[in-house]
Amino acid sequence: MIEIHPTAVVDKDAQISENVTVGAFAVVDADVVIGEGTSIGPHTYIANGARIGKNCRIHNGAVVATLPQDLKFGGESTLFEIGDNTTIREFCTLNRGTLAHGKSSIGSNCLLMAYAHVAHDCEVGNNVIMANGVQLGGHVTIEEWAIIGGMTPVHQFCHVGQHCMVGGAFRVVQDIPPYILASDEPLRFAGLNSIGLRRRGFSSETLLQLKRVYKVLYRSNLNVTQALERIKAEFEMIPEIQNVVRFIETSDRGIIH
Repeated sequence: MIEIHPTAVVDKDAQISENVTVGAFAVVDADVVIGEGTSIGPHTYIANGARIGKNCRIHNGAVVATLPQDLKFGGESTLFEIGDNTTIREFCTLNRGTLAHGKSSIGSNCLLMAYAHVAHDCEVGNNVIMANGVQLGGHVTIEEWAIIGGMTPVHQFCHVGQHCMVGGAFRVVQDIPPYILASDEPLRFAGLNSIGLRRRGFSSETLLQLKRVYKVLYRSNLNVTQALERIKAEFEMIPEIQNVVRFIETSDRGIIH
């Protein structure tokens, strides 16, 4: 059963699955797909290009798939994708992609708290938490299980690694490698995200190896290239260490200090 409030405006061509509810004064455009069990709150705007998964919760005042804030955007048809079981809280603004990437996306089981912004061509992985007022510039990548503290702006093209935790109200202007804590101004490495990693089932041996890797990277007085060479030579390339090496080798903006 689909429940649409009588004051909502839902285009007849929108694809609405079973057990979807649409609240008062919501607007849903034609080129929209909404998965089963999803709730669209009051005063929301679900614009053309929205692809929303199952059992999502879009709270009041949020907008999904609105036009990119990019002067190069020429009105092309692009998307904003949201995975299953993701919650978008009040007044979040989610902009669809441009020709550069074709879409913006948020994975499954994510939580975006009130007033968060996801700009054009962003990619947010599964199980990510963005606290109140987090602002992602264009082309930002947030890997799975990352947590970003409130009021944090993330510069365009930055890359935040998996299982990171970024403190609140700190500017992110360089890439943040996986598995770490980042804090202070300017933003810097503040240790391994040990508590978060233990909660997610990482073994003590893996944590120890990651601590040793980051000691080489940040505490050995080697430059990044030298540190990577030493890591490759001295450490067993378990998947987590492979992720660290891959992340740093593919970093465009350079990693935090």
